[in-house]
Amino acid sequence: MNSALQKNINTIYWMSFFQCAMIVTAVFVPLLQRHGLTMSQILQTQALFAFVIAGFEVPSGYLADLWGRKNTIIGGQFIIAVAFILLVSADSFFDFLFYEALMGLGMSLCSGADLALIYDSQIALNSIDESHAENPGKHISRLVSLEGWAGAISAILASVLTLWSLDWILWAQALIACLAFYCSLHLVEAPRETSVLGHKENFRKVAASMISNRLILWVSLGIIVFGLAALFGFWLMQTYWEAQGVPIAWFGFIWALHCVVRAITAHYAHRLEELLGWRRIFVFTAALPFIAYLIMALVGGPIGILFGLAFPLCRGLNMVIFYDALNKRLDAEFRATVNSLVSLGMRSIFIVMGPILGFLVDSYGVNISLLVLAGWFLPTVIFVLFGLSKQIKAKEENENEKNKSDEIESLLYEQ
Repeated sequence: MNSALQKNINTIYWMSFFQCAMIVTAVFVPLLQRHGLTMSQILQTQALFAFVIAGFEVPSGYLADLWGRKNTIIGGQFIIAVAFILLVSADSFFDFLFYEALMGLGMSLCSGADLALIYDSQIALNSIDESHAENPGKHISRLVSLEGWAGAISAILASVLTLWSLDWILWAQALIACLAFYCSLHLVEAPRETSVLGHKENFRKVAASMISNRLILWVSLGIIVFGLAALFGFWLMQTYWEAQGVPIAWFGFIWALHCVVRAITAHYAHRLEELLGWRRIFVFTAALPFIAYLIMALVGGPIGILFGLAFPLCRGLNMVIFYDALNKRLDAEFRATVNSLVSLGMRSIFIVMGPILGFLVDSYGVNISLLVLAGWFLPTVIFVLFGLSKQIKAKEENENEKNKSDEIESLLYEQ
């Protein structure tokens, strides 16, 4: 069992690497524009992607908790592979809508289940073999870092393949998706408690864990806000590069730099948190995206492109710190469900704001859109981080009082 669980973790790493090796990402906007889609239509396809995920996110997470992480992941990876194979022949707006619908279904099945499985595997290893004992939170750091390196390698490959044809990128992407599916077939289910309650009782328990524990609620809101900031920045980035006169052949190399920044930041996220403290991390990650939106809109040129690196930098920090803070406070039986709920929150907001953002870009340009995002982000992130800071302080005060009480009891016992 020990070797199987350890192999499980390594298999998830490889599967995540292939899943995140999105060669098509670096040139996705120009690819769709080549087929006649406007920026508004491109973000409409993404809104459908978000809508499908919103519809299936929580049921798929709940399915993973009851049916098993392995089976759910296999189903998701198979659908993703089929979607990328169909993308090769996609030519119209409706073809791309169908592709995004399949991707949304496949991604919703994998989302949360892979993270829950790696947590379950490490917790099981910790309980039966001290030689492999490790903090499960470190796997989040490694996965986010791995996501960055996979993105960097695939982005460079995308730039090389554009020298021949964009179609080569699509075929390479389909092959990589099949490799991710192959990895999923070698996963094993980690031992854990499975709920025997009815569905209503299960959802009451999930809701209670998020509402009664205010810290979990505010951490979830933090993930949603920072996730949206990175998502909006990503979908404007390629249009912004075009507006700055960057040749499409360079898109992959610039995107590779974004991925490397995210990978390195994620790798050192916990060390930075220990060194700077959570207060400085909060201030830094709140200020930097806001400043980046402004500089990109008002200055532009090489400086604006450089400040675009603020988004992968903050994503590398926030993904590790916030997701670890969330998952280590969740019970194993509903870990995938809660992770899916958080993703649902982010996708649901994007369903509304994504097409609006696309309309702004088509009607008023990318610079005005960046200023609008800056105006949305700053008050929103201040509100969320203020509430989160309040809960962290309350938790620290409770822990200090408990420690003092334990010390007094210890002294009385000794006497």
